[in-house]
Amino acid sequence: MKASELRERSTEDLVALRDLTRREMFQNRMKNHTNQLDDSSSIPKARHDVARIETVLRERALKSVLSGSES
Repeated sequence: MKASELRERSTEDLVALRDLTRREMFQNRMKNHTNQLDDSSSIPKARHDVARIETVLRERALKSVLSGSES
């Protein structure tokens, strides 16, 4: 998932996607612990996706704070 693709989504959609990705990452960690996970590289990929989503959400939060203080 690219950051440019994430910036096109709404904030509510990003929050839902972040929660979904976190749940999937947790499930993958549990599957990995019980040796049921086929692709162990999905865990760091999900972690990076969550970090990208958090970055975009943080950018939006800072933008709204800065635009609110200028008024």
